[in-house]
Amino acid sequence: MGGQQKSKKKNKPKKTRSNGVGAGLVALTAQERMKVKMHEKAKKKTSEKYTVEQLLEKTEESMDNFDFPMARLFCQRALDIEPTNLEVLDMMGNICAEMGEADKAKQVFLRAVELSPEEGHSKYMYLGQIHTGQEAIGYFSKGIDIMIKALHTQNASAAAAEGASAMDAEGGPAVCGKDVAVAFCSVAEIYFTDLCMEEGAADRCKEAIAKALEYDPRSSEALQLMASYLFSTQNMEEGKDYLKRSVSSWLPSLKQQSETTPAEQEEDSEQSGLPPYESRITTAKLLTEAEEPEMAMEVLERLLEEDDEVVQVWYLLGWVCYLQRDKPEEGESFRDSALTYLTRVKKLYAKLRCDDPAMLEHVEQLLSELKPAGDTADNNDDDEDGPPIDDIGDDFVHSSDEEDDAMEH
Repeated sequence: MGGQQKSKKKNKPKKTRSNGVGAGLVALTAQERMKVKMHEKAKKKTSEKYTVEQLLEKTEESMDNFDFPMARLFCQRALDIEPTNLEVLDMMGNICAEMGEADKAKQVFLRAVELSPEEGHSKYMYLGQIHTGQEAIGYFSKGIDIMIKALHTQNASAAAAEGASAMDAEGGPAVCGKDVAVAFCSVAEIYFTDLCMEEGAADRCKEAIAKALEYDPRSSEALQLMASYLFSTQNMEEGKDYLKRSVSSWLPSLKQQSETTPAEQEEDSEQSGLPPYESRITTAKLLTEAEEPEMAMEVLERLLEEDDEVVQVWYLLGWVCYLQRDKPEEGESFRDSALTYLTRVKKLYAKLRCDDPAMLEHVEQLLSELKPAGDTADNNDDDEDGPPIDDIGDDFVHSSDEEDDAMEH
């Protein structure tokens, strides 16, 4: 009996390993155990020295400076202190997304959904972006429901909140009609692409676009989507009207920006709702389809000013000029321009190692028509490619001491 009791006592110390870090260290290598212990030590040190609010402030500061690795370190420290803080989780998810860590971002946002499924729309917007089909529709729809409820709450308390900062009833960021419109546009695009073959997809697409315009009548994205929808149903004139309204909502302000500094241009772009670069490429395609070559050329030339190494922009410029090669008086000029642009496409295609055989084949076909008989050589334009720029980014590894230094500044 006594021996049995002693053997039980010998086993008792093992139970203490179920608590704390010790239990998780058993199956780790010595190096891995050291890393875990250092992390726990750093976590304890941070929690004693800094508050979550201070860490979030430093996270935002790092994000503003595009130092996402350091932002992640600060945010992780905040998450170590308060693992269920929804604001911290949302920020961590966004940082991971910015760093291209889609799986980690997804994991973080799903955790936020688990903790608070009825509050905060941004996590649903991100989850909708990384999923496809009906699953994406489900996430976007949930986010839209939350935003609409928040809008109703904000409107109901507008008088009381007048003069206060833009915060909703729960203390989170305020929601505006533009946010809801963007979400409805995302739904419409899915019915335009992934679910285009489903029964009733066209009607649901149009309904989503109409809802987007209801919440933001001047949305360039929604207006352009409606133009695309109308073109797809062969309603060209009405579609052209929507497309022109879309372009007129941002192109005039873009012209004015050419006379301002880069910093002012960035601020103006945000305020004027300038569509993303890729979206404006689509705009140029639609304008070409709508037989609006002058406006298409203007959009494309502005894109070149921003980035002159996008093959598709040069290709579209060449295509627009080619389509005008038979214009009276100007035909020869357009022919020469098309030849120059399309020759540039071939050079840039090789330099950037693009993979679009269909586009290259079309370029070759157009060039064969544009070149004088017997001329098989490419235009020898001045080569403005310049030297290649490879791996100009620096890698930084931050220690916990560097985190402390950053917190002090």
